[in-house]
Amino acid sequence: MFIYEKKLQYPVKIATPNPKLAQVIITQFGGPDGELGASMRYLSQRFAMPWGELKGLLTDIGTSVTVWSL
Repeated sequence: MFIYEKKLQYPVKIATPNPKLAQVIITQFGGPDGELGASMRYLSQRFAMPWGELKGLLTDIGTSVTVWSL
């Protein structure tokens, strides 16, 4: 048995935008090994999961990766 708490490890505050860092993040986002591909794999595996607690975990992981990446 386990307990899953949905919270960030560190608080996030963006003071000024950084275009060069944004470009690096965008390159990690796309492609078959990028974050969007990983998010889609988590969300598709969610539908085959027999345990409800783990379905929620996979859904949270898949949606948080997608939201973070946007």
